[in-house]
Amino acid sequence: MKDTALTKTHEALGAKMVPFAGYNMPVSYEGVTAEHETVRNGVGVFDVSHMGEFLIEGPNALDLIQKVTSNDASKLSIGKAQYSCLPNEKGGIVDDLIVYRIKEETYLLVVNASNIEKDWNHISKYNESINAEMKDLSADYSLLAIQGPTAVEAMQSLTSVDLSNIKFYNFVVGDFAGIDHVIISATGYTGSGGFEIYCKNSEVQQVWDKVFEAGADYGIKPVGLAARDTLRLEMGYCLYGNDITDETSPFEAGLGWITKFSKDFVHSEALAKEKAHGPERKLVGFELDERGIPRHGYDIVDNHGKTIGEVTSGTMSPSLGKGIGLGYVPVIFSEVGSKINIQIRKKAVPATVVKLPFYKG
Repeated sequence: MKDTALTKTHEALGAKMVPFAGYNMPVSYEGVTAEHETVRNGVGVFDVSHMGEFLIEGPNALDLIQKVTSNDASKLSIGKAQYSCLPNEKGGIVDDLIVYRIKEETYLLVVNASNIEKDWNHISKYNESINAEMKDLSADYSLLAIQGPTAVEAMQSLTSVDLSNIKFYNFVVGDFAGIDHVIISATGYTGSGGFEIYCKNSEVQQVWDKVFEAGADYGIKPVGLAARDTLRLEMGYCLYGNDITDETSPFEAGLGWITKFSKDFVHSEALAKEKAHGPERKLVGFELDERGIPRHGYDIVDNHGKTIGEVTSGTMSPSLGKGIGLGYVPVIFSEVGSKINIQIRKKAVPATVVKLPFYKG
């Protein structure tokens, strides 16, 4: 089990540590609901240093990224980031990721921790004929997500960069917490605003300490992976391994908006055909009509008790006070307002398909 550069800090704070994607990670400090509300109403900090970072450089960098990702990275100017996915050769998804354009011929790909090796091998296979320069920086870099509506105000004293000027999915390479050349990115997985800070492992303890000093008057708190999951689920954001996998297509998962046919990419011809005739099933968001908590793997059934799908993510929403979830159902059940049932032990609990996100802010 690998540690992040901050593992001892989390342990000293009394975090409950669990194995996650090969890392020893903090799942919670004071409890999921309290941490969730800290991010929705104030500012909280996640250590997400388990995420992977690949540097793609050189005159062929864009060619490689265009080949392996579904979105159109040619639209990225320096200082912009883009959500994308890596399609596989059979219509599924290798991973979802964020692509950052750092310089003219330098890009950073940020991938999921559990998929670092798989993604590297997949991209490398296509790079054999393209010859971009690839470096895996995952073991050398740390990532802090400072999230919540007061994040800008709380962190402004730590940088000469005007944080309020960084628009969503834009970033600046600048000074932060006394460190130069830090990536300050207006991205996150919570839907409550804030930043993600990329720095070297040797720098992250200083950044962490100064972030908590600066945020003290704002009630800043550390937040674990459990609240990260409830926050992202309230926004309807997909989690790799649950809602998207090697077996789910971008169109089934509602990711047609990041699948651009203005270029040739892995499996693009077959995906274009799928777009034309439409997928047979879709990922939907649902709310339970009665008390209960939907969980990953529970069956979704129709009114006759026939299994029509499966819950891919589910929880009791701290913000809404009701059970919410995502799951795949046949297209005929995917319209907003459709009635479905979630099999919770021996009871089929009625639920309604709703428009995402669940949490409107």
